[in-house]
Amino acid sequence: MSTAFTFPGQGSQVVGMGKELADAYPEARAVFEEVDQALGQKLSAVMFNGPEDELTLTSNAQPALMAVSMAVIRVLDKSGFSIHDRIAYVAGHSLGEYSALCAAGTFSLGDTARLLRIRGDAMQAAVPVGEGAMAAIIGLEHDDVENACRDASVDGVCQIANDNGGGQIVISGAAAAVRTAMKFATDRGAKRALPLPVSAPFHSALMEPAAERMREALSKVEMKEPVVPLIANVRAAPVSDPTIIADLLVEQVTGQVRWRETVQWFAKNNVTTLYEIGAGKVLSGLARRIDKSVETRTLGTPAEIDAFLADPPALPTAPSSAPPLEPLD
Repeated sequence: MSTAFTFPGQGSQVVGMGKELADAYPEARAVFEEVDQALGQKLSAVMFNGPEDELTLTSNAQPALMAVSMAVIRVLDKSGFSIHDRIAYVAGHSLGEYSALCAAGTFSLGDTARLLRIRGDAMQAAVPVGEGAMAAIIGLEHDDVENACRDASVDGVCQIANDNGGGQIVISGAAAAVRTAMKFATDRGAKRALPLPVSAPFHSALMEPAAERMREALSKVEMKEPVVPLIANVRAAPVSDPTIIADLLVEQVTGQVRWRETVQWFAKNNVTTLYEIGAGKVLSGLARRIDKSVETRTLGTPAEIDAFLADPPALPTAPSSAPPLEPLD
């Protein structure tokens, strides 16, 4: 039996996040100060005090969520808890993949903050406001949603962006095509098709300019092998090779976040407990809907950290070495 750490994505941000950690732990305060310095911005002030519309900007929300996750990790490190010894795998939802890699030692904290700022800016700039859209399709099987997107593609790019499990699939693409796919999905039995209040069509082919920007940015930072394997978003499989990880992070910008398959992979590979590290409880809720055999816990407040350190996970019985993946073409 083993334990994995998971890291939340955009949408988990809330004004005030991280402040309780900063007040309780000098190690957490140091993380927020380092991120502020890396970005040349007092991002921590926006996190702690708002305004909400500034925090929810993609270029702010992404490094902010990572900072909260890493504040938790630093507190654990200071207390003597080692990811290398106690955690079998890490994974993160979209931007959370960068948090996971930072926690596992692939990126430095400063580089992770700068990469996420570049990522957020590039994703926002890739498509003019109003030309793209995203929608949540509730209660329809993956293949049926995929077919609805394919049939709607006569109106432009349309594809599955996030397979979140529990009957929730998010689609993304050109605004007209997404509207058409929503109608097709409803006609084919979806319980609901809900437009999402997002500023760009994330995880779609329209994000190709952002993918190229991330390819360039990743080529300029030092990457180390993670101390435990990453379960990559676009493959739902473990990877440890930094070169392949970089390629997968580029692919992730335009590709599907396969979260349902990620949780299923954990369940099939001896992972019995998932801890959601940082802000919110979104991933824990998704995991419970995907596979109830996997226990979920959140780790983002001083009380949760104290309870965790009082009764830490046992040493994993499954090996943490990942089978090799073939490089991307």
